Amino acid sequence: MGVASSGKTTIGTKLAERLGVPYADADDFHPPANVAKMSAGTPLNDEDRRPWLDAIAAWLTAREREGGGVVSSSALRRRYRDRLRQASPDVFFLHLDGSEELIAARMEKRKGHFMPRSLLRSQFEALERLEPDEHGAAIDISGTPEENTDRAVAAVPH
Repeated sequence: MGVASSGKTTIGTKLAERLGVPYADADDFHPPANVAKMSAGTPLNDEDRRPWLDAIAAWLTAREREGGGVVSSSALRRRYRDRLRQASPDVFFLHLDGSEELIAARMEKRKGHFMPRSLLRSQFEALERLEPDEHGAAIDISGTPEENTDRAVAAVPH
C-alpha cells in the first residue's frame, strides 16, 4: 500500500518473485471510467472506488485459497483496508512509506502512467497510516529497489 509512485509495482513484483506467489497490480482492476477521471486530474471518490475494491477483494480471496499472492494497491484509507480484510482476513498490509518530496521526485521521472503529479498532494491528504491493530508494517522506501525489497521481505511474515 502507499501513495502513487511509492514503488508499489516495483516492490510488489519483486516481493512476489521472492515469495514465489502470483502478483497483481491494483491499477489493472480500475474500470475505464476511473482511469479517465484520474487522467483528467480528478481524484476518485468512495463510490468510484467500490467496484475497484470489490475486484481486488475477489482476487485476494482466490489467492488465499491457492496459497497467497501480492497485490499492489494504494489502500490509503482504513475503510478500504477493512473492505479488503473482509474478503481476506489474513491479508498483511505493507505500507511503502516515504516523504512527499522523495515520491514527487520519483513521480516526475515516471513515464506513461495515468496518475498526474497534481494528485499527489490529495493522496497524502487521504493517507491514513496503519494503526496498531492492523496486520501490517511500514517500511522506509528511501533506498534502491533492491534495498526496499529486502526490507519488504524482512517485514512480511513467512
